[in-house]
Amino acid sequence: MEDIVLSKYTEDFVRAALDYCVVMEKTKPGEKKLFVDNMVRILPLLYLKASIIPPVKENYESELAIKVTEEMYDRVRENISNLLGEDDLYLETFHPDIKLSDSPVAVKISEDLADIYQDLGNFIAVFKNGQKETMNDSLVLSIRNFEKYWGQRLVNAMRALHFVKYKDSDFID
Repeated sequence: MEDIVLSKYTEDFVRAALDYCVVMEKTKPGEKKLFVDNMVRILPLLYLKASIIPPVKENYESELAIKVTEEMYDRVRENISNLLGEDDLYLETFHPDIKLSDSPVAVKISEDLADIYQDLGNFIAVFKNGQKETMNDSLVLSIRNFEKYWGQRLVNAMRALHFVKYKDSDFID
């Protein structure tokens, strides 16, 4: 039986997660087109790599380090929000409150992306330490969070970013 933690599936997911985190941390003001282009390429790959990891059992009850602080989260969210400007807001159709609301629910791409960044940043930090037990449990937690939370945020943000990319002729190469 193949060890999932050391498998090609996990290696590919780690690489995609790291690429995502680097883009989120290194984006500069004025690089909206580059950022949107990068996101519409990275997000589908990240979704694919997370979705094909075979089931992993939580074996160790590890204490997983939290690397992404509230300040880091806020900085990433604010940077992306400022970069996207008025394009940051979109109407959400899968929000739990939509059933209770008479009006549309608006959410922000920047918050979706920062939530994904927080989970993946913590995941990458654990993987960098190289201890198989914590790597296993971090992988389990990240995939569980993907299935229950950030996977939906990813596809929602992807839909909104697709619109941003193609709504103006300026974004078409």
